[in-house]
Amino acid sequence: MRRIFSGYAYGPGPRSNCWWDETIPAPDWPVLKGEAVTDVAIIGGGFTGVSAALHLTGSGVSVALLEAETPGWGASGRNGGFCCLGGSKLSGTAMRRLFGSSAADVYEASEEAAVHLVQELLSSHGIAADTHSRGETQLAHSEKAARRLSAQAEELQRAGEEVEFLARRQLADHGLNGSFHAALTTPVGFALNPRKYLFGLAAAAGKAGAKLFQNSPALSIKQAAGGYEIETKKGILRASKVVIATNGYSSEDLPEWLAGRYMPAQSTVMVTRPLTEAELQKQGWFSQQMAYDTRHLLHYFRLMPDRRFLFGMRGGLLASPRAEAGIRHKLRQDFEAMFPEWRNVETTHCWSGMVCLSRNLVPFIGPVPESPGMFAGLCYHGNGVAMGSYAGRILSDLVQGCRPELPYSPAVQKMPRFPFGRARRVLMPPAYAVLGLMD
Repeated sequence: MRRIFSGYAYGPGPRSNCWWDETIPAPDWPVLKGEAVTDVAIIGGGFTGVSAALHLTGSGVSVALLEAETPGWGASGRNGGFCCLGGSKLSGTAMRRLFGSSAADVYEASEEAAVHLVQELLSSHGIAADTHSRGETQLAHSEKAARRLSAQAEELQRAGEEVEFLARRQLADHGLNGSFHAALTTPVGFALNPRKYLFGLAAAAGKAGAKLFQNSPALSIKQAAGGYEIETKKGILRASKVVIATNGYSSEDLPEWLAGRYMPAQSTVMVTRPLTEAELQKQGWFSQQMAYDTRHLLHYFRLMPDRRFLFGMRGGLLASPRAEAGIRHKLRQDFEAMFPEWRNVETTHCWSGMVCLSRNLVPFIGPVPESPGMFAGLCYHGNGVAMGSYAGRILSDLVQGCRPELPYSPAVQKMPRFPFGRARRVLMPPAYAVLGLMD
């Protein structure tokens, strides 16, 4: 594999001490050994890959999924668990300017459809994933940001959206007390345990007939008679079609087309011990809303049903034990600055994982150019619960040669290269510096 971070980023170090691992054991999938044949091979066992497997098998297509590590090892098993609007880092105005009004409208519809898809999957397959929160709440980190939120709320309300705006004086009464200046709640979305959701999807896919393999990394993909031949450590998988669903853990050569087209970026999360009622009241935060602030380098956080508090932010720019320790320390500092009454509340778990960005700041979901029968879904910009699941559903239609029933915007059908090829991470420090100054 050819990846652009050091090997540490893809090893056990960043995900050590992940809270979600304590909440549900991983299923024991077999390792692919020998030769196997299937209609569709899926590379990657996260939300996108498992969703694609579930929807394909539901249509009678035979599927074999290859997970390089163990189930839930990647971003889908260690993220913040926010199922919400998102997937793109473009504003509505910027998307309309770049892609046109029609494409932007369809994309916006797809974000909402993605949240509803996850709701339907949880309900139809009886997946208990500790869901909570009525939509998501954005909190202004400055007076200037508060004015922007107020203007945004007025615009949305004029358009008939049922959003709720809270001025600073109202935050404490709603259990949102902190160093914030205003809040805007959008009633679409909810929070969940991402590992329980992923394993529930995987169980449903397996029940429907999908063959799920662990510790079976794709080492090479070669075109062969009738499709593709995928080599793993202990086997060969032959398939008519292939779905690439590796997101931030992608390799530059699987397939070669991916080289330079995605940007992995680290995100770091911590979880506290359960908070007492007295501690919640002292800080004035007792809402179960999933929330994030208005910074460009944002923080995201929520009080979970077991009263633990989850708090996350962007990760470090380097990958090493020292860098990991540094970003975990910075995360704790930011937590204490934003919630000072919880300075003495212990962090019990802390970990990091990869999100994935594209150059045009929208996801990619579609066929891989010049590779007949190969498709890919990735680059969800930190919102993979809903959009990753949605990408899997769209890919299942495309693989079968069907026009997707759900909204499928032209905006997500192209994936330009970043400058500097494998050295493209040099873009990140100046970008983070500019965003930090803007904040």
